[in-house]
Amino acid sequence: MHYQAELYGNYYASTVRQSAAVDPLERVVRLASGSAVVIFSLSTCCMCHAVKRLFCGMGVNPTVYELDQDPRGKEIERALMRLLGGGSSVPVVFIGGKLVGAMDRVMASHINGTLVPLLKEAGALWL
Repeated sequence: MHYQAELYGNYYASTVRQSAAVDPLERVVRLASGSAVVIFSLSTCCMCHAVKRLFCGMGVNPTVYELDQDPRGKEIERALMRLLGGGSSVPVVFIGGKLVGAMDRVMASHINGTLVPLLKEAGALWL
């Protein structure tokens, strides 16, 4: 797994210098398109841990943004809840810059066999 807490912090610092009011939804979209697989997570969330283990077990190296370790993580959480239409805000998975969804959607995709093709298409899996 590739954790982005430090990079996220640097991103935050450089963004604050450029603009005091950056839309959290824009940040989500920008961060989500930065890697083949991106997971927005909380370090203390058991479902987040489970989804990270799922991808690692498949041989995928996701980029993980731990929102509880970012000063503006709560804003990102609210933006993710808007994207998902309410409910739980984490974990949220993007593959190839596209929203897959929360844990239920990821697991449904895994069970019905559509997750691996998505990962291959995004370049996260080569087998």
